[in-house]
Amino acid sequence: MSTPRPRPTVLSLTPAAAARVKSIMAAKGPDVAGLKIGIKKGGCAGMEYTMEWATSAGKFDEVVEQDGARVIIDPQAVLYLLGTQMDYKVDKLSAQFVFNNPNQSSACGCGESVNLTPVDKGRLEALKA
Repeated sequence: MSTPRPRPTVLSLTPAAAARVKSIMAAKGPDVAGLKIGIKKGGCAGMEYTMEWATSAGKFDEVVEQDGARVIIDPQAVLYLLGTQMDYKVDKLSAQFVFNNPNQSSACGCGESVNLTPVDKGRLEALKA
């Protein structure tokens, strides 16, 4: 029996993002299974990231656990998020999660909306290798 090939990493978290997700999860209590991330159509650039607290992971959801944080990824968002790094940035006027996404082809000026292209078949195969 051959060993299965490792799956490509859908999303990774910086230490700052992992610490923030872990902290909020702890404050929300045991009913929270993780931060669920998805993609929806909208905004001036065409797509928006969605984030909500989930009480469970669905059968086809991807689950990323890192440094005590758990992020649940909607299966419809996987091809748009492959290789993405989630960070948490704090500056003088704001604190927010930021997505460093190699599949992003453009963004609007407000920073809320992005244009994403799903991973093409060639790049997906290269990620699996």
